[in-house]
Amino acid sequence: MTVSASIASTFQDTVLSGSMVLALPVALIAGLVSFLSPCVVPLVPGYIGYVTGLSGVDLDDGRRRAGRVVLGSFLFVLGFSAVFVSLGALFGGVGENLKAHVDVLDRILGVFVIVLGLAFMGMVPGLQREFRFHRLPAAGLAGAPVLGVLFGVGWTPCIGPTLGAVQSLAIDSSSAGRGAVLTLAYCLGLGIPFIVVALLFRHAIGALNVVKRHYRLITLAGGGLLVVVGVLLISGLWGTFVGQLQDTINGYSTVV
Repeated sequence: MTVSASIASTFQDTVLSGSMVLALPVALIAGLVSFLSPCVVPLVPGYIGYVTGLSGVDLDDGRRRAGRVVLGSFLFVLGFSAVFVSLGALFGGVGENLKAHVDVLDRILGVFVIVLGLAFMGMVPGLQREFRFHRLPAAGLAGAPVLGVLFGVGWTPCIGPTLGAVQSLAIDSSSAGRGAVLTLAYCLGLGIPFIVVALLFRHAIGALNVVKRHYRLITLAGGGLLVVVGVLLISGLWGTFVGQLQDTINGYSTVV
């Protein structure tokens, strides 16, 4: 009981810190925007068929096996989450060593996040290049986590900017643990829709087609969010909001 209470307390302190309360929704939305981007949505049916070992016909005609679809999708999400969360912990640890220079760091990260936001909107041509591995693991459940890892380390013009912005916030969190939790929120935003689409494949196709018709709006909204976060970091308002949230949280207790 003592160990469980200690773990719960540590997790509560991590998630309910002012910086995390402000950054977690941004990370979650960034993950969702990444999923809805033109680099990911068109590939979702192919990814689902590949990681489950089921053909498009099997997925579309109702003969799919729900357990296999859930497991394959989960393993794929687990693969790229392992990569992203590890990076989040790494960047958070870097930020912990640099927190004595927090004001300068915020401004540097702010500029970086603004550039990434503009890149996501397609306004920085040099960051629109895509890197992928051409040698893929075998299709099916065994290859699903490996494909997830390859997906995580590959650069796409849509995932790169949003993930880079989240990792900038991980540095700003000044803690390896907070960086990992922050990146986990991004992975949930990116991964949960993938699993939901896999489960509801036939019904989700129509929704994906709607998303495709509004790609430009999604990229503008997602990039705009990153630019706003960058401006907040540069102006110092991010730190002001964090301080206000911390004061509020310090006077609040939970039942966890």
